[in-house]
Amino acid sequence: MTGSGALLRQCPLLLPQNREGTAYEGFVTAQGRDFHIRILLPMDFQLKNARIECSWHLKKILHGYQHILKQRLHSCPDLVSFMVELKTILEIALKNTQNLHIPRPPEYYSCLVRDLEILGWNKVAYVDTGLTTIKLKAEDSCGRQHLMTLKLNAKYPTEPPDCLVDFPVQFAISWMPQNSLIDIYNQFLAALESLKEFWDAVDEIDGKTWVLEPENPTRSATTRRIAIGNNVSVTIEVDPRHPSMLPECYFLGADHVVNPLRIKLNNNMHLWDPEISLLQNLKDLLEIDFPSRAVLEKSDFAKDCGICYAYRLNGTTPDQVCDDPRCGQPFHQACLYEWLQSLPSSRQSFNVIFGECPYCNKVRKSHENE
Repeated sequence: MTGSGALLRQCPLLLPQNREGTAYEGFVTAQGRDFHIRILLPMDFQLKNARIECSWHLKKILHGYQHILKQRLHSCPDLVSFMVELKTILEIALKNTQNLHIPRPPEYYSCLVRDLEILGWNKVAYVDTGLTTIKLKAEDSCGRQHLMTLKLNAKYPTEPPDCLVDFPVQFAISWMPQNSLIDIYNQFLAALESLKEFWDAVDEIDGKTWVLEPENPTRSATTRRIAIGNNVSVTIEVDPRHPSMLPECYFLGADHVVNPLRIKLNNNMHLWDPEISLLQNLKDLLEIDFPSRAVLEKSDFAKDCGICYAYRLNGTTPDQVCDDPRCGQPFHQACLYEWLQSLPSSRQSFNVIFGECPYCNKVRKSHENE
């Protein structure tokens, strides 16, 4: 799932605990200090379902950053990327923890209050009692609400605050000692407009189709798993910098259903028109209409797993379907893999296991880290 060499370079003290690569334990280093951590990944390696265990000391330092860590778990493609994000967040948290103990000069408060008054209190969503954390709110040109969290250190405005936003791309501010909160706010507004086309595209998908995953997408989420029909869906990965371009598409469902869709996508790629919406392009290329939220309920095509009899398991939905058209039973990948492993008649080749469908006895295959 991840390059072990890349992980070793980023976190040389974090070591795998099993052959499957689903458990890691060791230390993460920030500002010359080592913090004990343990990461447990599910069998499908989905980071959003990972479990992170750490020492009480690290937990205390990261208190207040849990929502950001959760967001990064959902958006990072692999463990290496997440560890880079974790170290960055830990650096910020450590710096802010240290700053809490640094007495702030009177100039800090007078400068900050003046900046807030010039900016306008109507743009402030939250200020903590110590005037070290500020949340600013903004509305983009389409009326979407956004928040930016600023963590200020004792040397403000000589040094810039740390900015935390719910963006699908990195937000880095340019800062000079003579700058103020207004300059950050204007950069925030400019960044919002640069992402307008991306959010327009995913908002149309969220509003007009049945999105199976993520259940409640954040503004930083770039993937959508869209229902096409009964136990058939497509997962798209939209490039936030180029949202009008053809996204990566991965079909989920029985082969006899998804193969014709793959053929249509390949044959019609030349018809992609960046001047029309991403959703309309997908309809045109696949020659389909996605199930409408106005006409159908989610239960019409979101079927429970045939093994555990639940729809959602550890945050995942059924993404495996029996290929037999007369069966078409959906399963969670983890459930199917465990079922096939339990059958004496199953055979395994590397990380692929072959065995019988529990409903129709047709031979199925499942990948350990699919």
